[in-house]
Amino acid sequence: MTPTRPESPWIRRYQQPPADAVTLVCFPHAGGSATSFHPLSRTLAGQLDVLAVQYPGRQDRHREPAFEDLHELADAAYEAVVEAVGTDRPLALFGHSMGASVAFEVALRLEQRAGVKPVSLFVSGRRAPSRHRSEDLHRRGDDALLREIRALDGTAQAALDDEDIVRMFLPSLRADYKAIERYRSAPGATIGCPVVALTGDTDPKTTVEEAGAWQEHTSGPFELRVFDGGHFFVSERTDAVARVLSGQLDRFR
Repeated sequence: MTPTRPESPWIRRYQQPPADAVTLVCFPHAGGSATSFHPLSRTLAGQLDVLAVQYPGRQDRHREPAFEDLHELADAAYEAVVEAVGTDRPLALFGHSMGASVAFEVALRLEQRAGVKPVSLFVSGRRAPSRHRSEDLHRRGDDALLREIRALDGTAQAALDDEDIVRMFLPSLRADYKAIERYRSAPGATIGCPVVALTGDTDPKTTVEEAGAWQEHTSGPFELRVFDGGHFFVSERTDAVARVLSGQLDRFR
């Protein structure tokens, strides 16, 4: 699973892509790392150039402070994507949970600052920016945070039972929750590229209606895909998710 990577600490590539592949940049969930996209990358090998973003504060970047503001994270991620990936070939973005909001903000910056419209934005497991819930987990103790991620079933139990691992990832997890719980998009924030929203039908963090509200944030085509599963349906339905991605992006090869 050792990745090759462009000259950036932000970007990981786990499979060598075909020469004509569309680049798909993937943004992980709160507390997540680039390796969470390894299964998806493996499934899409030979079809897309799947790149995974590594936020500061985790794995090999654990000594770097994690961002506590999502707009600042998006600013830095945008710069990293432009520098490492470039804008001279078809580019799509995929984000899961918190990563969906980061991907949306990066898409905004690509359009507004670089004049580049992604060929598609895929937002997974996250309600639209215009749909808010009152959340304050980042203000609570460690036990509350750990109960949350156990309930969402997105982290291996063995990792949660290892005190050293928990001690290492808790600071970045708390920073991520602070960033996403305080996040608000600019009023009327809208992108021009196609948006595909993906959600699990039993996700406690996002209802089907909240996922469908992403349509309000694009002037381009919109599609909603609902999968069997909870918040981490992407891990449970990797093949089905991969078919949606490849089906949407094959036309741009």
